[in-house]
Amino acid sequence: MKAYVFPGQGAQFCGMGKDLYESYPVARDLFEQANDILGFRITDIMFGDDAEALKQTRVTQPAVFLHSTITSKVMSLAHPDMVAGHSLGEYSALVNCEALSFEDALRLVSRRAIAMQKACEQTPSTMAAILGMADEQVDEICREVSGCVVVAANFNCPGQVVISGDMQGIDAACELLKSRGAKRAIRLQVGGAFHSPIMQPAAEELTDAIMATEFHEPVCPIYQNVNAYPQTNPDDIRRNLLLQLTAPVRWTQTIKNMIIDGATEFHEFGPGDVLKNLIKKIDGTVTLY
Repeated sequence: MKAYVFPGQGAQFCGMGKDLYESYPVARDLFEQANDILGFRITDIMFGDDAEALKQTRVTQPAVFLHSTITSKVMSLAHPDMVAGHSLGEYSALVNCEALSFEDALRLVSRRAIAMQKACEQTPSTMAAILGMADEQVDEICREVSGCVVVAANFNCPGQVVISGDMQGIDAACELLKSRGAKRAIRLQVGGAFHSPIMQPAAEELTDAIMATEFHEPVCPIYQNVNAYPQTNPDDIRRNLLLQLTAPVRWTQTIKNMIIDGATEFHEFGPGDVLKNLIKKIDGTVTLY
């Protein structure tokens, strides 16, 4: 069985999508439609060489969404048997399985990016990658840190968990995790504590927009970040999308569940091959594209 997967924020690069725009009329039409919906020419930033402009959350999230979604429309010949997306990538997955229209998903991604940027500005915060420690250990040790916010945010693959929280919490947790046996604790260059309680203001701001958006029954199951299980009910999909902002991304379990349910090949659509490398560490027996 065939699974399509879509990456999240962090996969962007200068020049992304320019080849698609120049080579495929359908891609050009979608990029120009996106410029109109967003109210600024995001293509000028994506196709240019200003890395700092591309790193702004309000630009990065729509840019990655557009690259992933348009790549899948250009390159995929048939519907997959199942889909999943890592964090932001869940929106591209929802378009691919026809639970959301391209236009509605882009509007939500833009609202999400702006809301998350505001939340980051309200509370200085960050994330860190913890290498060489079991998921359960990272989660338990984060819970030991008191007086600040720090949680396990991304369960990416065995031996790689990303934690998220305020500056004090991340510093304290990194020191404690290293003292307990973590091989490395690497601060990430991100704008804030995604997938943590610090994103609650963003979730509240996004609630009305998501509730007002029409969701359809997908043509195949989507395995969502919040619980790693397949979803086909539009109401469940909508609810899980809201919870996603403050809940961890259960990517390791998502991929395992997809394989248990029959996935034998995974196709990553979007900039880079981050998910391909993670999936290889989760299960080396599947075929990756």
